[in-house]
Amino acid sequence: MPSNLTRRDVFLSAAAVALITASPAAALTEAAARQLVDKVVADIDRVISSGQSDAAILREFEKLFARYADVNIMAQYALGADGRSASASQKRAFNDAFTTYITRKYGRQFRDFVGGRVEIQSAREIRAGYEIQTLAYLRGEGPFEVNFHISDKSGSNKFFNVYIEGVNLLLTERGEIGAMLDRRGGDINAMISDLRNAG
Repeated sequence: MPSNLTRRDVFLSAAAVALITASPAAALTEAAARQLVDKVVADIDRVISSGQSDAAILREFEKLFARYADVNIMAQYALGADGRSASASQKRAFNDAFTTYITRKYGRQFRDFVGGRVEIQSAREIRAGYEIQTLAYLRGEGPFEVNFHISDKSGSNKFFNVYIEGVNLLLTERGEIGAMLDRRGGDINAMISDLRNAG
């Protein structure tokens, strides 16, 4: 049986690569949030079942992530307080590097999702939008909890966080980015360079 880390890798991938498309003019509703979770699962399955090479699949994942995830919010949170001293160009560079890093880091785990499924269990309103609570199944595995956080604060409905068996994606990545920055003595440019080559 795969470890919890393997399970988390797969669904952190799912979180990292995609979620959510909706009309910017419409306020986020529970129904829309549920539909978007269904859509991301279908989109992930379409990509991993496409028969493309691993490199091509990773490129597709990066496109989905850039399109559906609230990259700015995720990157701002991951950079933390150090983002206050970053220039506009550094923030843009970090956003780009963060997108590539997340895709590369978790995308290789996606093939474990082939044949799996995600079942929506419930939804609840949270401060920033909605939490969609699901049970995820991999082949030969018992179910485990995956909770998606969805918001329309950026002007359209986007994924901004996910909890895998209680593990917070954003908090995990904030720790990783902070450790990278510490190793570089707080040099944001050096950390961005490392981030581009990580994962």
